[in-house]
Amino acid sequence: MAQYLSDLYRQIIVKVSVSNKSIIRLAAPISFALLIPQISFLTNTAFLGRLGERELGVNGITGVYYLILSMIGYGLSSGIQVQMARRAGEQDNAGLARTFTNGIMLSLGFALLLMMVSLWLAPLIFGLSLHGSDHIFLSVDYLYIRVWGLPFLMLTQLFNAFYIATHQSRYLVHGSIVSTIMNIVFDYLLIFGHGGLPKMGLEGAAVASIIAEFSFCAVMAGIFYFKRIYNKYPVRSNFNFDLALSQRSLKVAAPLIVQFMFSIGGWQVFFIFVEHLGQQQLAASQILRSIFGIMSIGTWALASTCNVMVSNIIGQGKQREVPALILKICKLSFIFAFSVSVLLLLFAHPFLALYRDDPSLIALAIPSLRVIVTATLVMSLSTVLFNGVMGTGNTVVNLAIEVSCVCCYLVYCYIVIEHNRMPLQWAWGSEFVYWSSLFIASTIYLRTGKWKNKRI
Repeated sequence: MAQYLSDLYRQIIVKVSVSNKSIIRLAAPISFALLIPQISFLTNTAFLGRLGERELGVNGITGVYYLILSMIGYGLSSGIQVQMARRAGEQDNAGLARTFTNGIMLSLGFALLLMMVSLWLAPLIFGLSLHGSDHIFLSVDYLYIRVWGLPFLMLTQLFNAFYIATHQSRYLVHGSIVSTIMNIVFDYLLIFGHGGLPKMGLEGAAVASIIAEFSFCAVMAGIFYFKRIYNKYPVRSNFNFDLALSQRSLKVAAPLIVQFMFSIGGWQVFFIFVEHLGQQQLAASQILRSIFGIMSIGTWALASTCNVMVSNIIGQGKQREVPALILKICKLSFIFAFSVSVLLLLFAHPFLALYRDDPSLIALAIPSLRVIVTATLVMSLSTVLFNGVMGTGNTVVNLAIEVSCVCCYLVYCYIVIEHNRMPLQWAWGSEFVYWSSLFIASTIYLRTGKWKNKRI
């Protein structure tokens, strides 16, 4: 009887309910797992800020390029996550295990392909787009090291998707803690040359990031093994490449991959345009990017929660509860964003000084920070709605929405930054344009009801 009750509990726990308690219970560990890497990113940016504006700016350009690669992996894992969440809602553990193991093989294949493409493409992209020769050489040297972390990153993303889909998101925290500690420690040792290690500067930051990604992946795989999760999800008996399953996974994931490439690609164009404004504007924008990431932690956690809960609820046959679920998550997301925005505005100067205590750089960044705060409030709603669309499994619609919104964003960036060379705060107004467009498009689609009974 005890074993029966234990098995029954494991089955029930992946069938989520539409309540604030369920939302927060799933989102809290995701939020914490996102917070820890952002602390690492903040530290990394602050360390490079001590080296100089040039290193800080280059880290912004290359960081966005690597973010594009990571978001391709995130798109793949998100598409697989939607399938795993649906199988969890259907209590099909064997089907979930097959999806997961097939995802491992797909992730490794994607990682190797992206590495080869980047080693060839990065010099062309930066050579043709950047104005400063120092920026070009530093960017290419950094990326030639950084891309070796991609296989570990993409496997970690898939493990995270598995734990979220099976309602075990608390495990993300363990990997995040280890990864962040490793990143901060090796950033300090390798950037500045402490502990008998060579002073590598920007390249040291790249090596530290690879060590951190390997550590995160090792922890996630270790939890799966030592917790004997394979007993419930029989991955050992499903480690054969399934072409039909791969095609279904890619059918869901492909629009997300293109969507994220397009989305972050727009941000890459933004940073290239800002580099044309000047080195100080580029350095300030890297600081603002870090702040934007910290502000959006809770929102992204709730958005990810919305994605998996919508898919799970639909898997249970409770489509009618989806609008109420999305509305509850939107309210929680806005409350979080508003609270963080107030704190940031009150302590803007000391917070910016953490990165680089340069009065002229801080003065340049503060007007843009106010714009980011406004954009974050809109983002707190739009990203939840957009992930609600994603959770329905209609990823083609997600792609159409993303392409439309990014086109609006790029047109604004070209006119305001590249053509008219307006001040930096006007450049960051592009975030408000993007998130407002996303809010409108996602709301319209969800209100149509065309997402109901979508099979994946």
